[in-house]
Amino acid sequence: MKTLTIDMRLAGPGDAAAIADAHRNAWTHAYSGIIPYRALTRMIERRGESWWRKATRGPATILVAEVAGTVAGYASLGYNRARVLPHEGEIYELYLRPEYQGIGLGYQLFHEARRLLKSLGCNGMVVWCLEDSEIAANFFRSNGGMDAVEGMEDFDDVHLKKLGFIWN
Repeated sequence: MKTLTIDMRLAGPGDAAAIADAHRNAWTHAYSGIIPYRALTRMIERRGESWWRKATRGPATILVAEVAGTVAGYASLGYNRARVLPHEGEIYELYLRPEYQGIGLGYQLFHEARRLLKSLGCNGMVVWCLEDSEIAANFFRSNGGMDAVEGMEDFDDVHLKKLGFIWN
């Protein structure tokens, strides 16, 4: 019998290439047909291996979900960037490769990110997602988030509504 290992751990500079690959796959899957192609392609290309190497040393905390030695996804988190909200923490990003979605791995990664924010002393948190990204919105609702605030994101000439989910 083989044992499948699943680890949630802090990312390091050596994870940069694997995170960049997971990012590319997850964003292409999540946003094709929502964000215009050229804008999405630019956003993905901007975040190559060197960008992620710097990010692992930056102010945000980056977690990776690793399955049998493969980076299946990542989350980045830190202090809330929207100072008008009373929630102190924010999960900036949470993405899984498409082949790892729907098996509970996102739930584990999300709850580890929440635990880390609490360990940093953050009271409450916010997560933003595009309104048209129904899978993400449903995921955050199913994990107890209330879509309490709204905003807009511009991608070339397309303006998309984003939802801010909060947890107290």
